[in-house]
Amino acid sequence: MATEFNVEDRWPELFAGLTPDDRRYVLNALASIWYEGWKPNREDVGNLTDYARGSIDRAEYSRRVHMAAARDKAYRANPPRAIRLIPSYESLPYSFG
Repeated sequence: MATEFNVEDRWPELFAGLTPDDRRYVLNALASIWYEGWKPNREDVGNLTDYARGSIDRAEYSRRVHMAAARDKAYRANPPRAIRLIPSYESLPYSFG
């Protein structure tokens, strides 16, 4: 779990237009799942703030959440193979001698 809950600091634009009560509702909801081990991400925060703001209805919020969960499940079932980002020593054109 991240050591600091700072979703509003990370994505302040997602909280624009929320009433103080809606802001508190969103932060409390996110904090409760953060304590359960959820890792904050822009998509989840954006979906909840869109719903709280009234930009999307309950059906659309539910659809987005289910799509995100399906992507996460598929990713966990078949994670990408590790990519070597640092070239091996042998492939360098010079020596550190």
